[in-house]
Amino acid sequence: MTLTSSGHRRLVEAPRPATGDDATVVAVEVFIAETLESLRERWVDLAATVVPRPGVLHTDSVLDLLSGMVNSGGKRFRPRMAHWGWVAAGGTSDLRGYPDLVRVGAALELLHVFALIHDDVMDASETRRGQPSVHASARRQHVRLHGFGDAQRYGENIAILAGDLAHSEAGLLVAGLPVAMQELWRTLAIELMMGQGRDLVGAANGRRDLEHAREVARAKSGAYTVWRPLQLGAAAAGAGPRTLAALERYGVAVGEAFALRDDILGVIGDPVATGKPVGDDLIAGKPTVLLALATQRFSPRWRRALQRAGSGGRVSGGDIAALQAELVRSEVIGDVETMIRDAVTTAFVALEDPAIDRSAAVGLEDLARRVAWRTT
Repeated sequence: MTLTSSGHRRLVEAPRPATGDDATVVAVEVFIAETLESLRERWVDLAATVVPRPGVLHTDSVLDLLSGMVNSGGKRFRPRMAHWGWVAAGGTSDLRGYPDLVRVGAALELLHVFALIHDDVMDASETRRGQPSVHASARRQHVRLHGFGDAQRYGENIAILAGDLAHSEAGLLVAGLPVAMQELWRTLAIELMMGQGRDLVGAANGRRDLEHAREVARAKSGAYTVWRPLQLGAAAAGAGPRTLAALERYGVAVGEAFALRDDILGVIGDPVATGKPVGDDLIAGKPTVLLALATQRFSPRWRRALQRAGSGGRVSGGDIAALQAELVRSEVIGDVETMIRDAVTTAFVALEDPAIDRSAAVGLEDLARRVAWRTT
């Protein structure tokens, strides 16, 4: 084991495995396209008796908005994690379980779309991936076509339906998987809902303690983005308990790095790169690790400013900029960057476990870096 020029451990010096995650991502995207096409065929068939009138709102917008969101891009981290979990469990030796890997990768992406759509409604986020969020698009349709009732409520309701449809299709895909993978999926889904619930309750309660923030990050981001997808991919290859446990240790660490990078991007990220307005987490008063550290570190004056920003009061761009500067000056951002580096080092140590196939080590190292030091 050697150190790279940046000081990070490198477990192996072998070239990247020939079977990289890009091929799996392509297969997943094809599977998603086929799933959406099948969904559209069923939708059209069921709606055959309803002839849409031009210039009025129509329920087809639910399907159209969902399709637009699915095809709006994304880094496909979850299918990539599942791929390397499959490789770590020896899947490349005989390609066992590869169809299940692709199926669960598609299900993970559809679940992710569900979570994003609903999260934007909960957070009142106007943009996602540089485009109007689903509820914002539906609201604009309502206004443009002169719909009756409250346009904002309509947009949120349509978005909820689109998200529910994505969740339903994800569940349908999972129903075709082996029982062991279905059980892991159920745990992942419960953890996601628990994490989102803790996020909402924590914000409502004004929670800013570090323990609560880490619990939210572990369940809402870490588990469903990193740890469980890894285990799902490994389960597709028939992984045993030792491999699943080793991947859990790696996944928990990388999941923490993912959530901490989210914290930083949410308060000082480049909105052009992230596709979302900067400072959203400050305004939402989210119980993030970064804001928990800020609450501990800030002087009374800046704690009041932080509380004012997250309590629903009027906040100007200048107020947000001042808080961003204080996060840097007080070294809160620097401390979180150190936590990210430490988490990646912990993940690399976990990869030393002999239960993880050596052919996966390079890919898992590279993926950890991509997660930890991403800009979007």
